[in-house]
Amino acid sequence: MKIAQKQSIEELLQTPCWIIDILPEQVPRDSQGQYFKIERYFMKEPQRTAVKQKHINLVLKVNCYKDLSLDERQTFNPSPEQIAEKLNTSTTFIMMDDAMLLSEPDDTYMTLFNPNESLLRLIRVLAGGEGLYVWNPERTE
Repeated sequence: MKIAQKQSIEELLQTPCWIIDILPEQVPRDSQGQYFKIERYFMKEPQRTAVKQKHINLVLKVNCYKDLSLDERQTFNPSPEQIAEKLNTSTTFIMMDDAMLLSEPDDTYMTLFNPNESLLRLIRVLAGGEGLYVWNPERTE
């Protein structure tokens, strides 16, 4: 299946985004906690593998509902093994409809760009099932 490309990666990077993270909200700059030490802890094994598996599980579950591409809409719906390998080893732009997920192999979060309400609702539910949180960095509570 080939879906017409409506926006390029560069265009999508300029759209509203949401963070899919192990934390429920952005840590304030003046936080008294030790965010950077804890982030480094989560990026060491075996924690890194556990976090990335949550990201992989989320993408695979989204793929049950949506066509997706890891190569700028050249190939759709790669195998689960290909998805896992790509998310574990390289920066990955996951295209679906008019939205995009950005995954970095050494981050504890992913970024969702330009989701419509339906996709955002789906990702919130699926992320919650993986113990992940979805929050908007533009909003301050």
